[in-house]
Amino acid sequence: MEQDKDNIHEDINNQFESAQDTITKVTGMYKEWFLDYASYVILERAVPGIDDGFKPVQRRIMQSMKDLDDGRYNKVANLVGHTMQYHPHGDASIADAMVQLGQKELLIDMQGNWGNILTGDRAAASRYIEARLSKFALSVVFNPKTTKWQSSYDGRRKEPIDLPVKFPLLLAQGAEGIAVGLSTKILPHNFNELIDASIKILKGKSFHIIPDFLTGGIADVTNYNDGKRGGKVRVRAKIAQQDKTTLVINEIPFSTTTSSLIDSVLKANEKGKIKIKKIEDNTAKDVEILIHLHSGISPDKTIDALYAFTNCEVSISPLCCIIENNKPVFIGVTDALKHSTNHTVDLLKAELEIQLKELEEQWHFSSLERIFIENRVYRDIEEQETWKGVIKAIDKGLKPHIKHLKRAVTEEDIVRLTEIKIKKISKFDIDKAKQFIEGLEEKIAKVKDHLAHIIDYTIDYFKDLKLKYGKGRERKTEIRIFEDIVATKVVMRNAKLYVNRAEGFIGTSLKKDEFVADCSDIDDVIVFRNDGKMMITKVDSKTFVGKNIIHVAVFKKKDKRTVYNLIYTDGKGGTTYMKRFSVTAVTRDKEYDLTTGSKGSKLLYFTANPNGEAEIITVNLRAVGSVKKLKWDINFADLAIKGRASRGNTVTKYTVKKIELKEKGASTLKPRKIWFDETVQRLNVDERGDLLGEFTSEDRLLIINQKGEVKTIIPNLNSHFESDMIVLEKWEPNKPISAVYFDGERERYYVKRFMIEHPDREEKFISDHPNSKLQIVAIDYRPIAEIIYSKRSIDNQNLNFEEFIAIKGIKSLGNQLTADKIKQVNILESLPYKAPEINDVDLVEEEIIKGTESDDLDDKNENGEDSQTTLF
Repeated sequence: MEQDKDNIHEDINNQFESAQDTITKVTGMYKEWFLDYASYVILERAVPGIDDGFKPVQRRIMQSMKDLDDGRYNKVANLVGHTMQYHPHGDASIADAMVQLGQKELLIDMQGNWGNILTGDRAAASRYIEARLSKFALSVVFNPKTTKWQSSYDGRRKEPIDLPVKFPLLLAQGAEGIAVGLSTKILPHNFNELIDASIKILKGKSFHIIPDFLTGGIADVTNYNDGKRGGKVRVRAKIAQQDKTTLVINEIPFSTTTSSLIDSVLKANEKGKIKIKKIEDNTAKDVEILIHLHSGISPDKTIDALYAFTNCEVSISPLCCIIENNKPVFIGVTDALKHSTNHTVDLLKAELEIQLKELEEQWHFSSLERIFIENRVYRDIEEQETWKGVIKAIDKGLKPHIKHLKRAVTEEDIVRLTEIKIKKISKFDIDKAKQFIEGLEEKIAKVKDHLAHIIDYTIDYFKDLKLKYGKGRERKTEIRIFEDIVATKVVMRNAKLYVNRAEGFIGTSLKKDEFVADCSDIDDVIVFRNDGKMMITKVDSKTFVGKNIIHVAVFKKKDKRTVYNLIYTDGKGGTTYMKRFSVTAVTRDKEYDLTTGSKGSKLLYFTANPNGEAEIITVNLRAVGSVKKLKWDINFADLAIKGRASRGNTVTKYTVKKIELKEKGASTLKPRKIWFDETVQRLNVDERGDLLGEFTSEDRLLIINQKGEVKTIIPNLNSHFESDMIVLEKWEPNKPISAVYFDGERERYYVKRFMIEHPDREEKFISDHPNSKLQIVAIDYRPIAEIIYSKRSIDNQNLNFEEFIAIKGIKSLGNQLTADKIKQVNILESLPYKAPEINDVDLVEEEIIKGTESDDLDDKNENGEDSQTTLF
């Protein structure tokens, strides 16, 4: 028994020692295997090559389609199976890669249900759909003579290392892939713009390329950064206002689908960021998503909210990573296009050189054949009995006639001559042979000329591509510079703010206390207390801000128009001061003292004025001692607007009994200057774009579009403007609008002058017939227009609107101008008009504000509230 145990221990020890001899450390295995795996994924799966723009699986798909190409459609399942002969990719991954290639609408001619990039619907099974190479692919992708080949994975077939693509395919299609340790995201660019840029490269001119997406939309490429790391492209859906309660989305951002976009809208609605009634998806061939709003909801504000809180705006970070010389390289799209263009030049040069060699060989043998038959050299072989004798006899017979040949005659050439059939020799036509050789010489000269002027030849090649395949590939994505949308300005007021003044609490959960205003969960609240302290804090369910609150409101950041008027005593029984100030920026949750800071200071009078109103007050003093004047009036308009930290002006050194409001005041701010920035299609007060004028709270904007619709609106920095807008200016109610339009029903041109009768609604001033068309609209008092007719026999006519027609109603037909076809209408210099004089009123500049505000808390204010007054 003991001996058996010893034997077992000995066996275990022997096994352990032998195991130690074969142990390999996991660390070394990990390093080698992981590096191999990472290299494989980068080079063989995820990242495209710079020369042809294909990933390996895409390259094999294209080669398989070429192998099976006979002009007819092939089942995708058959193509997938054939592709697997080059590499054992999974059939699903090959089919998905082929569908993605097809959906880019460039290389594959598709038949069947290939899915929808707009809705995100998947393609049908590969056994149901068919494909063949497009004419463009056959033209630019393949050339076996210039293709370099390598053995497939099992050595049974030859596959291309790179396909000889003579076009910047990588930038036209774009690419996206995630490898090990790196990724790539190359955005697609416009077909025609890439060709134009390539031509500019060849001509030595500067160029600039920007993305273009099949889904359309609007893009801001300000920070594109040439497609390199750190760049950013913002893409928005195209949203238009169909009517007062309906928005329509006609184009969606790249990388989204109608389903994902609708989901994001519904989620934003559930969270209270936006407020919609319902959403409909009518997408078929084109996108059409209808968003129905509740009555009273601003469409303009909702559009901004959709951009701020949903997938109606997405941000894309490009990263151009490609494979060059079997290594991943990060470059910009400019360098990628230069490489592609130079590569195209090299490929075209190689094709021409091959063509030249073939033509010269053809010329050489045709010349030999002519000499062989014309000089009856074939008769010299009749007496020869051996093959060597035949070769020598032909060689000897050719020698007197081959001095003009461009290369020496080889034995292979003589063998080919012996293979000429008797039938060809008997029917040989010397004149036709001469013409054929001369034709070859012309082709050789032409190819040599192309080689000598290879750049011009390449330019013509690109121009020919654009002519053949550029139609219908115009830019789909509109380029625009976006204005940043401030979330707090566009978020829906999904909560209610309450205050308990005595206890010092504010919040959305104090429903039993005093209601303040509707608010959102991302708003800030400004609070003033009786002790002269001010604070700004974020909306929450319940927040303590200090007892004895005298004013609370939703804070509007960078609001220069809201002016606070207050009077306070400096300490107990101290001097009384008054001041006016605005609050534009502060540090959140920090208390600010609006008094001098003396102990016992308190507010005697306070008002918040959304438009800088300045009231008249009456100050009453206590009858103490030798005070003679116990009552007098003070006008806040006499006081300059300063910073919140200023001490203010002295009211009195004596004790104030009470302060009474005598008269409400008007705004002391000058009308606000408003500009329109054509680039971003938005209003602003930052002096960007064209100045529209100075606007008070009652002034309106006049808007006329190409459809013959006119309306007036109160200027709002959130307003959106349609692309067919032709007039945007400050509305003058007494200024007539003149127009020339074509009536589709009567097929005649009419002239009309009218005034806007209903400023609060949009009206159409031309007929509703679908063929009716607005020719021109004039908004001067006394306009003159030049009418140019299509018929040269009719002289041009100058039209004085004022004399031609009186001012009539907006729905009137107008006076007939002509039944002849008008080619063009030009507005000429208007007749002089003297406007009535208006007396100037002294007002205070809005920018007079001074103070210690530092932190930036964003955009401009919209005003419309009544002033709030607090008396003590």
